[in-house]
Amino acid sequence: MILWEEESLNDREKIFEFLYDFNPAVADKTDQVIEDKVDNLLRHPLMGVQRDDIKGRLLIIPEISMIVSYSVDGSVIRIMRVLHQKQKFPA
Repeated sequence: MILWEEESLNDREKIFEFLYDFNPAVADKTDQVIEDKVDNLLRHPLMGVQRDDIKGRLLIIPEISMIVSYSVDGSVIRIMRVLHQKQKFPA
């Protein structure tokens, strides 16, 4: 099961709104890529990388320059943040 934390939903909404102002089709496509890549975690929960300075794992989505922060607790995958790769990642 995938649980989206409120902050991650807010991140996703901000990304969508920012892109929508420039190109609605790109906004839709980007949001769909995020959804699809996160859904892949159900089959491969450990595919994201671990870093010592960040809690959980990072799913890197290079085709849209996004990083998804998540944690795995048994069958529950908790999505904590969705950020652009150029954004400073919170500790």
